[in-house]
Amino acid sequence: MSKSLYIPKGYESVISLRETQHAIKYIKDVFQQALSFALTLDRVTAPLIVRKGSGINDDLNGVERKVEFSTKESDSEAEVVQSLAKWKRLALYRYGYNPGEGIYTDMNAIRRDDDCDNIHSIFVDQWDWEKVITEGDRNIEFLKETVRFIVKTIAYTKRKLKLRYPALKSNICESVFFITSQELEDMYPDKPAKERERLITKEHKTVFIMQIGCTLKSGERHDGRAPDYDDWSLNGDLMLWNDVLDNALEISSMGIRVNAQSLKNQLETCNAMDRSRFEYHRLILDNTLPLTIGGGIGQSRLCMLLLEKAHIGEVQASVWPEEMVNECAESGIILL
Repeated sequence: MSKSLYIPKGYESVISLRETQHAIKYIKDVFQQALSFALTLDRVTAPLIVRKGSGINDDLNGVERKVEFSTKESDSEAEVVQSLAKWKRLALYRYGYNPGEGIYTDMNAIRRDDDCDNIHSIFVDQWDWEKVITEGDRNIEFLKETVRFIVKTIAYTKRKLKLRYPALKSNICESVFFITSQELEDMYPDKPAKERERLITKEHKTVFIMQIGCTLKSGERHDGRAPDYDDWSLNGDLMLWNDVLDNALEISSMGIRVNAQSLKNQLETCNAMDRSRFEYHRLILDNTLPLTIGGGIGQSRLCMLLLEKAHIGEVQASVWPEEMVNECAESGIILL
């Protein structure tokens, strides 16, 4: 068996393959409409590709290889996006959005260095969203309030879904447990980060782990974060308990974005001040871009959770290792 694959004992999808296709569309229709209403977001069109060297592409942890290619009509190389964290903030500036208003979009990406397993694919699809805020909103309480809105939207979608597909049984816990990455390490100092996430989410079901990116007392990071979009003191990951996989599932990475001072501090910490030559970074450092909050919400991950699926490939068409496809088929897990 593939080391990265988990087969739940006795697993069987509670809805058919055809019902699954209908349900995916239903989830996406219900959720994005509810999210748009809850956070006051307009839907916009977003790029799949950007120019190489523009500084717009997400660097994720800084080591992932981007998908690059040349075009017939241009001398410059193009890149497939890894996320739209930077593009969204520029769009809010260009489109003239005001505090309290924001945007969301369908983001499709290819992350060629991701390992395939039950919840990871080299194809990434998520709702990327971004909202203009004021200086007074740059605090933990505003972040928590936004997280609660998102969780309520997920829970609402699950309730609507269960009315249409009564065979679905699980619920979404709407009470969010907030904890910092340092507090979590203090609770489980002898456990690795992913196991800490599993333990705290198993206990509380819906957890938001805050302040990700900075170095902990142990000398390690809870998880990697690029230095130029989230403010590491005002960000976090939303984890929901997945009964089928008996594990925590990260649904969203989000946060209040860097201002001029936090961008400078984080670039210096990562020895990445050379990025300040890019337009995006210059516009933050000179306080031209609006202050924002934003994040991504995994579309396929949300669908697999709400539909109680064992593998993200049951709700997403992608490329999987042949061994994984065969092992899943033998266990009644049909990958699209």
